[in-house]
Amino acid sequence: MTAAAPITAADLLASPLVTWTGPHGLPEFAAIRDDDFAAAFETAMALHSADIDAITGNPEPPTFANTVVALELAGEALGRVSALFWHRSGANTNDIIQALERDIAPKLSRHYAEIGINKALFARIDRLWTDRATLNLTAEQLRVLERHWKSFVNSGARLDDATQARLVAIKERSSTLRTSFGQNVLADEKSWVLVLEDEADLAGLPGFLREAMAVVARDRGAPGKHAISLQRSIIEPFLTFSERRDLREQAFKAWVNRGAIAGPTDNRGLIAEILALRDEEAKLLGYATFADMKLDNSMAKTPEAATGLLKTVWERALRQAAREEADIAARIAMEGANHPVAPWDWRHYAEKIRSERFNFSESELKPYLQLENIISASFDVAARLFGIRAVRRTDVTLYHPDVRLYEIRNADDDVMALFLGDYFGRTSKRSGAWMSSLQVEDKLARPDGRSGQIPIIYNVCNFAKPAEGKPALLSLDEARTVFHEFGHALHGLLSDVTYPSVSGTSVSRDFVELPSQLYEHWLTVPEILQTYAVHKDTGQPIPLDLLDKVLAARTFNAGFNTVEFTASALVDMAFHTRGVVTDPMALQTAVLDEIGLPGAITMRHAAPHFAHIFSGGYSSEYYSYMWSEVLDADAFAAFEETGNAFDPDVAAKLKQCIYSVGGAIDPADAYTAFRGKMPSPAAMLRKKGLAEVD
Repeated sequence: MTAAAPITAADLLASPLVTWTGPHGLPEFAAIRDDDFAAAFETAMALHSADIDAITGNPEPPTFANTVVALELAGEALGRVSALFWHRSGANTNDIIQALERDIAPKLSRHYAEIGINKALFARIDRLWTDRATLNLTAEQLRVLERHWKSFVNSGARLDDATQARLVAIKERSSTLRTSFGQNVLADEKSWVLVLEDEADLAGLPGFLREAMAVVARDRGAPGKHAISLQRSIIEPFLTFSERRDLREQAFKAWVNRGAIAGPTDNRGLIAEILALRDEEAKLLGYATFADMKLDNSMAKTPEAATGLLKTVWERALRQAAREEADIAARIAMEGANHPVAPWDWRHYAEKIRSERFNFSESELKPYLQLENIISASFDVAARLFGIRAVRRTDVTLYHPDVRLYEIRNADDDVMALFLGDYFGRTSKRSGAWMSSLQVEDKLARPDGRSGQIPIIYNVCNFAKPAEGKPALLSLDEARTVFHEFGHALHGLLSDVTYPSVSGTSVSRDFVELPSQLYEHWLTVPEILQTYAVHKDTGQPIPLDLLDKVLAARTFNAGFNTVEFTASALVDMAFHTRGVVTDPMALQTAVLDEIGLPGAITMRHAAPHFAHIFSGGYSSEYYSYMWSEVLDADAFAAFEETGNAFDPDVAAKLKQCIYSVGGAIDPADAYTAFRGKMPSPAAMLRKKGLAEVD
């Protein structure tokens, strides 16, 4: 990259990258240019280093205030620049941002790695940790100190200089590889499109999907036609409804081969190097495997505990999937075909079976699931449970016209948080759905006089954008995604802690999915569906008989859904527990053979596009969705036991113990405070429909 013109500290601090002057402290997105980031990062890192030097150079003995609180506040400018940049790189990227991402990711990694091995800084933290019993700390302060101390230890602060230098190099290189991995997957998703030429290619496709595919075709330079993209909200319904088996096969293979196409976007070589570096890092830090290192501070604690849960569920799911496959094979034969069940057949025939068994189809349900109403439903549930409301602001320029801004107001009508929703797919956005923050909640006083800050949280999704004037219609799974991501958002929006390092979602990976997965339950509470699931044309609420069918079908296809997830989780665990992996694709094949993955089902995320573990933060922790599912099924049972899905006493306890406490207390203690005990998998197995599988 061409070197950016330097920016002074004073100019950076006064710039829109750091001084956010929008409503309630929102960034002025329109004032931020892509070209601003390169120089801003350099200056912001220098300011952060100066903050660290000020802590280590303090001649006074270490105290919680002059060391831990100072560390909590250090690097605020860098935090703001980073929050804006990584938000843009995920939600609205371009060639400039991607080039800078490749340049800045390893620099940031080195910057933070060097802080993590700063001996003088660790000496102050270590002294406080040793003397913690005499410091008269609050429970939250003790937790913050513990997390900082463990972070330094796990960064190698106690190791010799040569080992520390190698750790820094490993993290720097790993960051480069993770960035390349994510960009390669995005490039494959962006470049592939299949334009359908005539009516025969559209056989079986319902109107809502045809409309969405017409928008894809228009956006990809083929107006007046229909096209398939690798956007999940397009390809999954196409695989479900298309009667053209040849086109289903073509589309499916493109989908599962992301990141595995020979050429510049091939991720297979990157995976081997990433895994080798992770294994080396773990061993340098004294762990047997990378998974042992990652799970040391998790709820599961060990890879064996996580794997044990996965294998318990796997055996039940495998038996259920075998029954489902037999039903599909019978349906294929009934239609006069003689081909075996292939992965591109499953969704198609499963939908036909569901339609007959429960007397409704996805296309019949979809007109009742309008995006705008589902968003409103997710807000209404939050109002009923937690006493907050979302007020739309339409007078603010955001980073894309599709994005909407909401003020989150408390019972006194005070603005307690800001929420941004970005729901439609576009080629500048990475796939999937996620929650993150531009700013987390805390109550710390700043040197400039500010006292604490409100959270600024955002959700990003990739639903198919409808034609002008048409409502965006969701599948039931997509409606769950709205609730899931807003559940994550609430974890940040309701945060009520003092220190930013334990704010909101700053919890262990196998606990962070609890607030999101738990929130999904309220989508299918009959009172909510009857209120918000109204027909796009007639405005009539979903008929009671259709609602009953939807609720009765909740566990349909549970074998398939659980097998494709659990296979991915078991492969992830194998990648990170079997030492140096010289041929990841061979190991993936071996693991799938060992566990007996049916030929008709693929992993939800094959290694070359498994962004959760190779460019995200779920390496060796993809199991955490299921671990949290054990918790969320038991947690919702607390409401079911009262007979009221909005029981005020249980809701107040849920807010206090789960949604607002962040990482200020141990997750197991937080859950036990809410429920009285830790759960068994029984409620989760019942929720999945696997409790009776023998």
